Amino acid sequence: MKRVLWLLALVSAGWLAPAGGAPGASWSIDLEGGIAAAGYNDIAVPGDAGTRFSFTDDLATRANRYWRLRLGRDLGSRGHLSALIAPLRLAAKGTAPMDVLFEDRAFAAGTTLEGQYRFDSYRLTYRYDFHAGGTWRLGAGLSAKIRDAEIRLEGADVKAATRNTGFVPLIHFRADWTPRPAWSLVCEGDALIGPQGRAEDVFLGAAFRVRPELQLKAGYRILEGGADVEQAYNFALVHYLSLGAVMSL
Repeated sequence: MKRVLWLLALVSAGWLAPAGGAPGASWSIDLEGGIAAAGYNDIAVPGDAGTRFSFTDDLATRANRYWRLRLGRDLGSRGHLSALIAPLRLAAKGTAPMDVLFEDRAFAAGTTLEGQYRFDSYRLTYRYDFHAGGTWRLGAGLSAKIRDAEIRLEGADVKAATRNTGFVPLIHFRADWTPRPAWSLVCEGDALIGPQGRAEDVFLGAAFRVRPELQLKAGYRILEGGADVEQAYNFALVHYLSLGAVMSL
């Protein structure tokens, strides 16, 4: 994870540093936080031989606080670059309703289990606004995502964990509707469907500009997706209630 953070910081520094007074360039900090709650989280490790069980149906997963940080730079009036850090932690606990084979470790039925689900996302995004006029601004682009995920399970002195770090390209999109100068509705996200899995991360909410350089926002975010491969099967749905602020620099 440290290598990922260093790489993201170095690339972001190159993108977000002043470009000798480039016309129309501006910078922003977007901080978001709130509550994250699992809708479902189905797991089997290995994917072809492990027991398929659920952190939400077979165990109980507590809601948890979360935060996200996005650094952005406008390139003229239509181009946008940004770097996102989005960590997520969820904990599960309960009694195993069946014998569970997880990462080649056996957990007997009736064992009290504790699970940890970690899904950290790092993204570099470029977006171009193909429509920017009237009350609507519509844009699309690409996100280069690095995911660092880990699932841990322990009970009765038995511990096991699986970790996966990988690169995922995503389609990025954003739509802003501004019926009044200070108010706007925002839909923004990244998504992609492939032969072995899918990923969706979408925010829908409202934003209010309290000052020219400060915008407050609130809304709902959905994170859903996973993969079905030989090494692991995992599909999860997470609901977010979010509050945030965007500061222009």
